[in-house]
Amino acid sequence: MNEDEPETQSQEPPVAEPAAARVRKPRVKRWRLLLIAVPLIALAGVSTVFGMMMAVASELPNLENENGFKTARNSVLLDARGRQLGILKSSRNRVLIPYSAISPFMRNAVISVEDQRFYENNGVDPRGIMRAFVQDTLTGGSRQGGSTITQQFVKNAMKAQNQRTVVQKLRESALAYHLTRKWSKEKILSEYLNSIYFGNGAYGIESAARVYFGRDANHVGCGTRARPCATELNAPEAALLTAVIANPTAFDPVAHPEAALRRRQIVLSKMRAQGRITSAEFAQANAEALPGLVVPPSVDTKAPYYTTWVSQQLVDHFGARRAFEGGLRVRTSLDLDFQEAAQRAIDQNLPNADGPSAALVAIDNKTGEVRALIGGRDYQTRPFNLATQGQRQPGSTVKPFILAAALKKGYGLGSMWESRKRVFDVPGTNDGEKFTVNNFDNSYAGTRDLGSALTYSDNAVFAAVGLATGTKRISKLIRKMGVRSPVSENPAMTLGAFKQGVSVLDWAHAYETFANNGRRVWGTLSAPNRGPVGIGEVRDVDTNQLIERNKRKTAKVISPALAQAVTSQMQTVVTSGTGKLASYGGFAAGKTGTTENFGDAWFSGFTDRYTIAVWVGYADRTQPMKTEYDGSPVAGGTFPAQIWHDFVIQLQAIMEQRANSRAGKDAGKSATSGADGQYSAPMSDGSSSGNGGGGGGGGGNQVAPTPAPAPTPEPAPAPDSSSGGGSTPTG
Repeated sequence: MNEDEPETQSQEPPVAEPAAARVRKPRVKRWRLLLIAVPLIALAGVSTVFGMMMAVASELPNLENENGFKTARNSVLLDARGRQLGILKSSRNRVLIPYSAISPFMRNAVISVEDQRFYENNGVDPRGIMRAFVQDTLTGGSRQGGSTITQQFVKNAMKAQNQRTVVQKLRESALAYHLTRKWSKEKILSEYLNSIYFGNGAYGIESAARVYFGRDANHVGCGTRARPCATELNAPEAALLTAVIANPTAFDPVAHPEAALRRRQIVLSKMRAQGRITSAEFAQANAEALPGLVVPPSVDTKAPYYTTWVSQQLVDHFGARRAFEGGLRVRTSLDLDFQEAAQRAIDQNLPNADGPSAALVAIDNKTGEVRALIGGRDYQTRPFNLATQGQRQPGSTVKPFILAAALKKGYGLGSMWESRKRVFDVPGTNDGEKFTVNNFDNSYAGTRDLGSALTYSDNAVFAAVGLATGTKRISKLIRKMGVRSPVSENPAMTLGAFKQGVSVLDWAHAYETFANNGRRVWGTLSAPNRGPVGIGEVRDVDTNQLIERNKRKTAKVISPALAQAVTSQMQTVVTSGTGKLASYGGFAAGKTGTTENFGDAWFSGFTDRYTIAVWVGYADRTQPMKTEYDGSPVAGGTFPAQIWHDFVIQLQAIMEQRANSRAGKDAGKSATSGADGQYSAPMSDGSSSGNGGGGGGGGGNQVAPTPAPAPTPEPAPAPDSSSGGGSTPTG
């Protein structure tokens, strides 16, 4: 044993040495592995990108506009009950023209704004891709796109406006890169300009030139194959069309002329800075007026004003190419029976074609869906949409919003205010500017409580209340409740004298917030900026596969108690105030409005189911209406209130007829069930039988010219006892 011990001890050190070696050797192997792996990974990445680029290269022929026409399918519009409303035909909206037929001013305008290095780049902007990647990855955004013209063309051609993922952008970048190697820059630019949507139904540059400038004196006779309108575009015209590209709705020269002018000036400034126009051309172009007459392409529809409004939303959500050529089956919010009833109510009250016109919008209180929209007398002769594009002064219809803001601040309905001619100092002026307020016919009460001041539309009281409450606070509330255009903060806004005015559509939407207990309603397929809903669902026209369905959204703006307090006071306007002609025997709350010199007249209000705004005035100018109401002035309590009343009476008849039709169907189904043991669920109010049979089938499709008597109305909601203090609301 002792002899063996030295040998055993002498062998122990070598045991530890291999262990140390085992610790070091893997470290060396890992470095070697990394040195080998990194190039392999890089090679794999390059191969993957190259493979992807080669794969998507096969898609290049499909991007051409001519090939798109070959596979184009018209989109079909249905009303809310499934009846055909109209067809969107791309052939009426888009005309393809070659590069040589596009004005050099137009080419230069687009390049100066959209892609200054268009002729030098390879179709891809690495900085733009990195910016999009950071936006999508770090902030969760999904709208950052490529900045080059080539990338924008690819995005439009692939109908991928709503698929702004990183993978999708990489595919687009690969295609853009390939395009610059397969197509000339001239072809890319012409294909791009032929595929852009310019608003007002104009799809492509030739259609846009015809729509916006085809009726101009300088272009009479253009729009033929031998003489395209796009060839004749000058610097200010090209700059305006380029301005519209960024946002056809916001920069619409008809609906938003000031915004369109500012945007046009930006385009012209960039053209001058880049040497694409001279300083003299810049000065001359800047002084040019906007087009006086915009004429959209003809539309195949039973409700052209509504269709032009809803088609813009389809473009916003799905892109122009998919909207007009993608074969969509769109169930809209419009009810054709309601639409016909609205037109009848207007025609019965305003039969004179040379007299005032009217616009009307009816919105479902619960869903925010537009059920009827009248935008003018005749779309063919005057396509300007008074309901959506018109910006008119709201007059005293602003007072419910002032009342809501005042109650929210702490003033009570019973608080007393002076009713006399008032002269106020204008805040923020150094020259002692005054704001003078008079009541209608110089009629004053001496003093009046806040509640009855709304009932009788006392300007003197509401000017004082508005200034005491704060015009900025009121303006902010109106915007929150549904108005998407700028709302003035000047003292005159307390009388409804806005700098820009409001559309009938937005005004109805804002009133709907009162009707919906203080909650603003919109949807995932709404008009931009949480606007009213025009699209119910979208399916494929061939397969009927669901593409997208609108989902209702709401947001609390004011408390239910506050909404009820204002609503209760608006009821008195109808029962005993300025809007008595609107009374129809059921629940109604609303407000009349008349602007200075009777240039605009309104009645905005709601029943328990629908909010309806009616405007009356001259379409193309603010002309005093001092004798048009049987020799008397047109105020809000005249034609507008009467149209509102007549429309609601017809709605009552339509709903009663539908209820009777459903009852008949249910009785028939019950009898069938008793006979053979089978049972079928009754159809919903929003459905259609398709054949018109079975006890009326599509029973609500036609309404008799003379409305049926209204059914017994439901009792009006009781006033909320906690609605703001002061005197108890009446009505």
